[in-house]
Amino acid sequence: MHAWEQIQRTIEFIEYHLEEEIDIENLAKMASLSPFYYQRLFSRLVKKPVAEYVKLRRMAKATEAVLQKDKRILDMALELGFSSHEHFSRTFKDTFGMTPDEYRKSPQTLNRMTKPELLLNYTLIDEGVPLITHGIVLEVNRRKTTEPVCFTGVKKDMPVQFIDGLGIESGIDPLGTLWQNFHAQKQTALGLPEDNEEIGVAYPCPMEGYFSYFAGARSRPGKVPHGFMNWELPPGEYVVCSFEAENFEALVLDALYKAQQYIYNTWLPNRKLQTESFCAERYASHSPETTSMEIWLKLI
Repeated sequence: MHAWEQIQRTIEFIEYHLEEEIDIENLAKMASLSPFYYQRLFSRLVKKPVAEYVKLRRMAKATEAVLQKDKRILDMALELGFSSHEHFSRTFKDTFGMTPDEYRKSPQTLNRMTKPELLLNYTLIDEGVPLITHGIVLEVNRRKTTEPVCFTGVKKDMPVQFIDGLGIESGIDPLGTLWQNFHAQKQTALGLPEDNEEIGVAYPCPMEGYFSYFAGARSRPGKVPHGFMNWELPPGEYVVCSFEAENFEALVLDALYKAQQYIYNTWLPNRKLQTESFCAERYASHSPETTSMEIWLKLI
């Protein structure tokens, strides 16, 4: 068994025992490692110490549980292994910037710790061959375009620390807020159809330590109202990673991160391919009904 498989085995164990006290010595024994080397290897592969990872996965589960309004928050806290309502509320606020009660009253899109699939770092698939792993199905192909495609939308500059280690840092998702603001104005301010194609693009920002993110919908080139901008997907040859997830939240918070890590860290380097400095996420619609999308990377 490879080292990453031993760590993945313990990750799966943690996932199904989050409500229990998790002993590092038992995890190390499961991985056939000493506690010292187990923790060292776990931190190297997962980018988080074991104890912090367990806490953040518990908090990820808590975001789902808190919205079940037929349950008391104290009962959820005890089910997730916390000793009291106060301990649970304090940890929730430290993680997400709001208490469980505040989140329940006013739900928002929250970034959370993604359960890693280390298989994606060590498996190389051929073009056009689907890869199936826990909660995600992805496929990589190449496509050529001969004409630019115009999109109109809004932009937000984000600190690069927004992405840290395994997935996005926990907290309120500012890009989710950006999409909500765009959708609120898509038809009224821009006159664009509700169901036309949408795109999210991350690209370099002139400010050091920041990147820009554009959220928009397919349109025609031309002048745009104040506060909006156009972005064009240039013609050329692309690597396109298509993938699906069980639901929209899993698609944009978990599957998207895993697909990006796979294409950038495994697929492209193994084929010695380089791409331009933007990453385009193409959706039929960035809406709660969507369960599939594509990442477009332009080859150099």
